[in-house]
Amino acid sequence: MVISFLPTLLFPPPSSLFVTAMSILSCLSLAHSGYMETKGKHIQYSKFFNVANSKKPTKDQEIKLASRNGMLLLYTPAFLVGLVSFVAFRGQDLRLLMVVSALTIHFFKRVIEVLLVHKYSGYMALEAAIPITLSYTISTATMIYAQYLSEAYVEPLVDLKYVGATLFLIGITGNFYHHWILSNLRKKGDKEYKIPNGGLFNLVICPHYLFEILEFIGIACISQTMYSVSFTIGTICYLMGRSLATREWYVLKFGEKFNKDVKALIPYIF
Repeated sequence: MVISFLPTLLFPPPSSLFVTAMSILSCLSLAHSGYMETKGKHIQYSKFFNVANSKKPTKDQEIKLASRNGMLLLYTPAFLVGLVSFVAFRGQDLRLLMVVSALTIHFFKRVIEVLLVHKYSGYMALEAAIPITLSYTISTATMIYAQYLSEAYVEPLVDLKYVGATLFLIGITGNFYHHWILSNLRKKGDKEYKIPNGGLFNLVICPHYLFEILEFIGIACISQTMYSVSFTIGTICYLMGRSLATREWYVLKFGEKFNKDVKALIPYIF
């Protein structure tokens, strides 16, 4: 019954074997990464990884980047893919333009946050940054390419692109606002972690992830392709796992100072 309802909401899957394979791989790999976060195996640019490995000796030949430069490396290529797509797919339909715009704005915001908002106190291993960079870049290019291929098909019966644009704008605004709160927790030169408050932080420890999920749900609604939905499902699974790991980290670090009523991701629920 669910499968028969999909043509109402989604474009048919394209004939591209690459896009089909990426739809499966993106969803499964992101969901697996979220599961591994709950098991304590964190992505190597997170504060959890740095804390857990702060006493371990570093490899003599490991190339390290300043955290700011590492984060720029993560997001800039995907942002450039978005910019190039405006030229490569010039004159295409409104839905494709909206998808390209949303992805480009998403990564432009991240670059601006790296340069002007976030505060840094460590380093990032180049060998950890490269696969993350490739993941962001390839997924962005694939989502745009899948959208381009969808133009050959009849539009879904239910048009969600304007609903998606609204969700995207709410998500990106809320995400930026809570990143700003996190940035202002520490003054210049202060390297101590603090319990965040303000915004939705009094209800969940990761409201920035909640709004990022809204961003990608918005992009999936704009796009209405199988790849965008698969990628969004994987992203939700990953951020759920990461939010659980974040809450556990705060509980272990701050003990009784941490309000146990604060949930991980969804107020009062999760």
